[in-house]
Amino acid sequence: MRDTPRSAFAHFLAIPTRWMDNDGYGHVNNVVYYSYFDTAVNQFLIERGVLDIHKGEVVGFVVDSGCSYFSSVSFPDVIHAGIRVAKLGNSSVRYEIALYRNDDPLPCAAGHFVHVYVERSSNQAVPIPAPVRCVLDTIRGESLTP
Repeated sequence: MRDTPRSAFAHFLAIPTRWMDNDGYGHVNNVVYYSYFDTAVNQFLIERGVLDIHKGEVVGFVVDSGCSYFSSVSFPDVIHAGIRVAKLGNSSVRYEIALYRNDDPLPCAAGHFVHVYVERSSNQAVPIPAPVRCVLDTIRGESLTP
């Protein structure tokens, strides 16, 4: 995803870096990128009204994630996180996320994030609820098959 332009994503979230995100090397530490992924995906779901982190009976658990780093980011840069659905299964969804630094045209990092939907009370996998599926369809990648 190193050469993925911003136009490949239907949804973005701007995330300001924080002073504490920098590590001893003077750039944002690698583990912080995963929090950007988590924030971008969950903020999208909350804003669309399909995730209630406190009372929802069905929630998505992260079961897989990965990140590739292309260029460094440092405070006070602003990250623009583009998200899209790469695969929509029965009980799981694979997101692709690209992080763009400030106005850069190409990502500084990119990766994936997989949610498996579970019933909160039992932690058992369940089908993705219809309202969630409808919201996820709005950010499906153009080149992907259904």
